[in-house]
Amino acid sequence: MSVRRAWEVRENDTATTWCDVRLSFADGAGVDLLAAVCEGCVCIEDVRARPALSLDDLAVLADWIEGPLLEACGGASVVAGAVGGDGSPDARHARPVLPRGVESRRLVAGEYLAAQRAGRDPVLAVMSATGYSRRRSLRLIAGARDAGLLAPRHVRR
Repeated sequence: MSVRRAWEVRENDTATTWCDVRLSFADGAGVDLLAAVCEGCVCIEDVRARPALSLDDLAVLADWIEGPLLEACGGASVVAGAVGGDGSPDARHARPVLPRGVESRRLVAGEYLAAQRAGRDPVLAVMSATGYSRRRSLRLIAGARDAGLLAPRHVRR
């Protein structure tokens, strides 16, 4: 079983963490899911299984992942946030607050370079850090390049 934090949304003094979870079994079967952790509770957002899960397996899925998921996401330090509750659109689409100006560009450049060094997709890393779409993240990356925080895309002759 592997658990990877996908993104975290903070609003005021609350936070919700979404995690990608992958369960692999010896016979080649696998389950990929997106789960949200809030107030020590696990909410399963999306499940994909190969082969399909039976209803009995689906019923115990949360029990299989709850312990490792809470451990990976900080457990008790995670408090209620955007998932559950009233389900209002503002809560579902909340983004992390990005600083303005140069600080925003530095954050974007830092995420981009860290992802490059780790061998991950830097644009996806910026998308996860900012909560913005691919197009908006590419604009932020271009702004960081223009500010001289990232190397130019093409070498001038």
